[in-house]
Amino acid sequence: MALSQSVEENLKDAEQSLRAALAFAARQERPIVCSVIADLIHRIESVMSTDSLLDKLENRKPGSSGEFGSFFQ
Repeated sequence: MALSQSVEENLKDAEQSLRAALAFAARQERPIVCSVIADLIHRIESVMSTDSLLDKLENRKPGSSGEFGSFFQ
């Protein structure tokens, strides 16, 4: 089941806000603050890409190698 459009939009908005915060933090905050903000951005991106991959796996026909072709064989 794909992420709903509203969830995906809000995740993208959060990512955009965090990127802006990271830009400001890079100029005036401690490195740990930048590291934590960057980790949050990474986690949001991971949620969206993992959900996409899971959708592809769920929609695969039994016995099909899918879009990956012979890569896994």
